[in-house]
Amino acid sequence: MNVFSHKPHHHDHDAEQFVAKVVRASRERGLRLTPLRREVLELVAASAKPVKAYDLLDSLREHHGNAAPPTVYRALDFLLEHGFIHKLESINAYVHCPHPAQSHQVPFLICDRCNSAFEVCDERVAELIAAQARALGFTPQDQTLEVHGLCRDCQSGRK
Repeated sequence: MNVFSHKPHHHDHDAEQFVAKVVRASRERGLRLTPLRREVLELVAASAKPVKAYDLLDSLREHHGNAAPPTVYRALDFLLEHGFIHKLESINAYVHCPHPAQSHQVPFLICDRCNSAFEVCDERVAELIAAQARALGFTPQDQTLEVHGLCRDCQSGRK
């Protein structure tokens, strides 16, 4: 069954339910989701908008006064490597991945006013880019397409 729709949408989610999915996926893949990795994941999942690494560090320091930047970046690298979160390079921030059990690459629509990020869950976009790359003899290794603009709420003045 294809879990991807053909419309961009923002994923309303239950952070606890998302973390439970990641715990389950980690167990199934034989991955070690350490307490610190899980805590970073929980912070990313609880954020309504993309979150920056130093904001995560500040949150961690509330509970772990000695938390250092390499600690956060190692946890983020693990979560990225296994597809549990996405990095939005253009704004240097992280969002949870609503499909942690699946490997996929999707484009994001990023609002320049409110910083919301909307994942476009349409596999056709990634497939089209990959096909064009192959036609040009290019082998893509990673793909994150980010489109900047204004979300519906910011355009209408609701935010």
